[in-house]
Amino acid sequence: MAQHHVVIAGGGPVGLWLAAELRLGGVAVTVLEERTQIDARSKALTLHPRTLEVLAARGAQGPFLAEGLPIPAGHFGMLDQRLDFSSLDTPFPYTLALPQARTEALLQEHALGLGATVRRGHRVTGFTESAGSVTVRVTGPRGEYETEAAFLVGCDGTRSTVRTAAGIDFPGTPSTVLGWLGDVFLDRPPRPGYGRHTPRGGVMAVPLPDGRHRLVGADPGSHTTTWPGDLTLDELRRKVTAVTGDDFGMRDPSWLSRFGNATRLAAAYRRGRVLLAGDAAHQHFPAGGVGMNVGIQDAHNLGWKLAATLRGWAPDGLLDTYHAERHPVGAELAAHSRAQTALLATFTPEVADLRGLLGELIAAQPGVNRFLAERLTALGVRYPAADPAAHPLTGTRAPDLALTGTDRTLFTLVRPDAYLLLDLTAGGTLGVPSRPGLAVRAVTLARPPAAWRDVRAALIRPDGHVAWAGTGGDDAALAPAAEGVLTGRR
Repeated sequence: MAQHHVVIAGGGPVGLWLAAELRLGGVAVTVLEERTQIDARSKALTLHPRTLEVLAARGAQGPFLAEGLPIPAGHFGMLDQRLDFSSLDTPFPYTLALPQARTEALLQEHALGLGATVRRGHRVTGFTESAGSVTVRVTGPRGEYETEAAFLVGCDGTRSTVRTAAGIDFPGTPSTVLGWLGDVFLDRPPRPGYGRHTPRGGVMAVPLPDGRHRLVGADPGSHTTTWPGDLTLDELRRKVTAVTGDDFGMRDPSWLSRFGNATRLAAAYRRGRVLLAGDAAHQHFPAGGVGMNVGIQDAHNLGWKLAATLRGWAPDGLLDTYHAERHPVGAELAAHSRAQTALLATFTPEVADLRGLLGELIAAQPGVNRFLAERLTALGVRYPAADPAAHPLTGTRAPDLALTGTDRTLFTLVRPDAYLLLDLTAGGTLGVPSRPGLAVRAVTLARPPAAWRDVRAALIRPDGHVAWAGTGGDDAALAPAAEGVLTGRR
């Protein structure tokens, strides 16, 4: 059992999505979660376009779209000029407001439906690694016990027991700013997309699907390294009124909280048979609501690589690409979170002028809007190509390409347990057969984007990123080139 078994410490959204991906890859998985039930307080609120694409690639998006509230714009650093998502090349040109508690519940249902084991009230306390397995120590409702696995993945948050036990450093910068939030009912709610930033502070109001609003912000007093005590409704009312002149009739809070801007990044995402994902790997100020999304995308990158390794259709070296690909994403997340923190939590005249300038750039330059929107939503993530001469599509995320003669799209063809080789030659003459770890489909693209018009064949990874793209007039050379890439399993 151990050699085909993965233990995941942490049953939040990241751990649950990883569990589902492993099950789709044919791997047994056990999720160990300390909490006995899902936390009703939702730290995360937003599902970004790339995360919705990840769900759609597994046919799991329906329940989320049915319950979530689409918001067609985002913000960068609480700038007055919102980022327009409508021009993004995605079926989901919006963020989806959905409390984390519901996201977690839906992901748990998805994972359980695929056969994952989820044990609540079980806390990972440590592990011992051997050459062929990991023995995980656990404290559960009936006391301490051990379980053996081929790999252990820490999805157990910023205070990760797994990361600490593995001896992986978590360097970064300490908290110097404390933002605040309140989930409340508003008798006089502001207009959708409301935000205000003045010398007295900044406030945003985000509607929640159940009729409440999340009020989130910072003020000059937020710059502190001293804990001021728990946030109260009266304090939230004073802060919001000072910025906006109105408390919007706030009442009946379900959650009041403060949050800091400590920013840290794990030195390694993998050490032997232990890996990290989500908040266990990166901590940052929750600017733009990207944290949970980046964590789910960590899991999406890791799941198929772990399954391929355990199922024998990929070499062990594939797991090393997890750190190589996702650690830079974590570093970029830290950098733009720090940049946003400076914009939204600093109230000097100099920063006010900088905010104005950046707002003008976003309004006047569509390219700036698109750059920031793709960075915020992770649609612009590109993994490095092993070959410097590779096609420019290599490493990019494949869009949901429309196919001629069918209502199916690329997302419906992507396999969680195999590479997808798109044969785009006339008549599908590539001549590569399907086999374990490789599915071949001869298709024709309808309305291909400019970057895809010269592509004759493309190899799509299980996580939806392009592993290779082939062009040129010699179709006979495409099959050997694709096979060469498959040999490296990148």
